[in-house]
Amino acid sequence: MKKNTDRSLGTGTNAILESISDGVFTVDSNWRITSFNRAAETITGIRRREAIGKPCSEVLRASMCEADCALRHTVKTGKPIINRSAFIIDTEGRRIPISVSTAILKDEKGRVVGGAETFRDLSLVEELRKELKGRFEIGDLVSRSAAMRHIFDILPQIAASDATVLIQGETGTGKELMARAIHSFSTRKTKPFVAVNCGALPDTLLESELFGYVKGAFTGAAKDKPGRFALAESGTLFLDEIGDISPALQIRLLRVLQDKRYEPLGGTETLLADVRIVAATHRDLSAQIRKGTFREDLFYRLNVVKVDLPPLRKRKEDIPLLVDHFIARFNRLQGKAVIGTSSDVMALLMAHDYPGNVRELENILERAFVLCGEGNIERAQLPPELGGRASFSSSEENTIAAQTHAAEAQAIRMALERNGFNRLAAAHALGLHKSTLFRKIKALGIELPAQDGRSHTESTQSR
Repeated sequence: MKKNTDRSLGTGTNAILESISDGVFTVDSNWRITSFNRAAETITGIRRREAIGKPCSEVLRASMCEADCALRHTVKTGKPIINRSAFIIDTEGRRIPISVSTAILKDEKGRVVGGAETFRDLSLVEELRKELKGRFEIGDLVSRSAAMRHIFDILPQIAASDATVLIQGETGTGKELMARAIHSFSTRKTKPFVAVNCGALPDTLLESELFGYVKGAFTGAAKDKPGRFALAESGTLFLDEIGDISPALQIRLLRVLQDKRYEPLGGTETLLADVRIVAATHRDLSAQIRKGTFREDLFYRLNVVKVDLPPLRKRKEDIPLLVDHFIARFNRLQGKAVIGTSSDVMALLMAHDYPGNVRELENILERAFVLCGEGNIERAQLPPELGGRASFSSSEENTIAAQTHAAEAQAIRMALERNGFNRLAAAHALGLHKSTLFRKIKALGIELPAQDGRSHTESTQSR
């Protein structure tokens, strides 16, 4: 294989490619990798000897591999591609943003024998861009709000611990996404992440689903079946809607949390549960304890570390950011070229209260993608309940404008309150320049305390 590499590029060329920071690989006419430089090893986490001879799509696992391969396009048309944005998945499952450039390879007779691709790691650029925009992102969890910032700040410490975590939040706020983020930052990240929705299964079925059963435990149990605890061994078990389980099953679960041991249904052997538990619920467990429907001792076992995810209506400053995030994702998945939303669509999105939270916003945009192939998403592509009609009367236009102003005013007031009416800090939290924030405060008629929160803070500190 090494000889093929040298023959394709030449010894001098290889020496140069080994010294640059961009990843470079070449392929033959069968799309199998013939060379793979040192930077390519570093960026992908894949050793050269493991890459050479394999199809490039298996090694790179890039976002464009299946639908829009840049290198295939270049080989087919003879036209190079320069700095196209994409991402690859490295050996640890992380998504690495890259820019790609391609060229064709010809032999001494001018015949096309393969192609070459260079790719640059844009991770640092991406992080700087996010920092400048005041945004934080982990997978599909994306925000610029102060409420979420606190969660993002403590997430690495939560993940590093092996303590049980209870995630509370309304339906659609991203509780499973948060659980997956905790797992992916933990020491168990290479082990399984297993999720089970406790509210979707009847009690008897949920018990066998969690703990498994042995052959003959009940009619139809023809062979042993491992439960979710066994499948999540050494990894993380996510118990969604934990508030929906019955008192009887709560007792069994309490024992597992206390003793780290359990028995499959119909079995006599006690098994060790080396599993980290992350539980989630949209219910008020304290209220359920008072009603007697949830055990207080189980609550305290689950509530070692608590994460409260705020509803989308309380962080509306995140809506434009989430819209951009979902549009970019649907463009990649569906091979479309949607640019964004028209201003009136964004106004409607900002005015909505989202009882279904982030999941509802995602569904609205996914529906719009069915009707929109390129350009901006327009009103007609929104669902009717959100005002999705082709034309609006002037009175409806005024209503939408009023709703937009009200939503914007609410977001500004919340940012000011969270920052003790420190206008500079509130502007930073909202991702606005301070002069822009002052102008909006005046235009929206927002009343402020006589003293700026910053001045109050400084006077308190000087005492």
